[in-house]
Amino acid sequence: MHDWQPTASLQAMKARAELMSTVRAFFAARDVLEVDTPQLAHHGVSDLHIQCIPVPGYGYLQSSPEYHMKRLLAAGSGPIYQVCKAFRDGEAGGRHNPEFTMLEWYRPGFVLKDLIAECLTLFGQLFPGTPSHQYHFRALFHHVVGLDPLTADDHALIACAEQSGAPGGLDKAAAVDYLMATKVEAALPSDQLIVVNDFPGWAAALAQTHQDRDGATVARRFEIYYRGLELANGYQELTDPNEQRRRFEQDNIQRQQHSLDVMDADPYLLDAMEHGLPACSGVAMGVERLLMAQQGSGKIDDVITFPWQKA
Repeated sequence: MHDWQPTASLQAMKARAELMSTVRAFFAARDVLEVDTPQLAHHGVSDLHIQCIPVPGYGYLQSSPEYHMKRLLAAGSGPIYQVCKAFRDGEAGGRHNPEFTMLEWYRPGFVLKDLIAECLTLFGQLFPGTPSHQYHFRALFHHVVGLDPLTADDHALIACAEQSGAPGGLDKAAAVDYLMATKVEAALPSDQLIVVNDFPGWAAALAQTHQDRDGATVARRFEIYYRGLELANGYQELTDPNEQRRRFEQDNIQRQQHSLDVMDADPYLLDAMEHGLPACSGVAMGVERLLMAQQGSGKIDDVITFPWQKA
């Protein structure tokens, strides 16, 4: 006999419906347009840390609506948001499912601090009464780990990561990522909404970069954590098509070094950026993560009706 029952309780299903009602009312009150874009498309992302699921003859299930939403922004959509399914290969476990629901929105004219403030306003409705605190990545990492992630000797950072259980063969960036995920995030207060901004430049992905007060390159990027969960990942978006091409190329060099498939640069996105992507900031959130944080659950199966093992 197959266990056909859902893993999410009726209470969890109702909580999901209530959360989505809150989200839609939040954006309706701010005249942010809800849009819909393809979840199956010709091109996937080149990010080293995200693996798209190929669909032979069609392309890829989308890991995020980002590329298509940026095309809408370039076409003059104004502020937009979307709630959609997203898919990532190899992401399955207590906090991950290969298919999940993403809330993503973009705000033309917003700089990063404006978007952080809007995220915290939404979280004020989803997690009423929860205090928030903001940290710079560099200072927070140094406080917890005892090493400056941007200026410390590479060998010292790698050795620290290996002493903390990381596999051998990591480079500096991977060592910092490992220590951030295993030591720094674990040290964050679980009863506060924690905003971490100014990530290292190598972690910019599709965010703009700038020089901090010490002249180090940092990304205009933030993440928000609550109850041990990463809830939001936001950027002041890159708008330069030439820099975007360079990052696609750099991503693929790294993918080859890690024996991963090379991903063709999305020509539609590049053409849209050539036409003109407005200055904007954007953020993505996992809806299941929001529900897990609301309910104090450490298992994504508690908030998904049928996780992939039972789908």
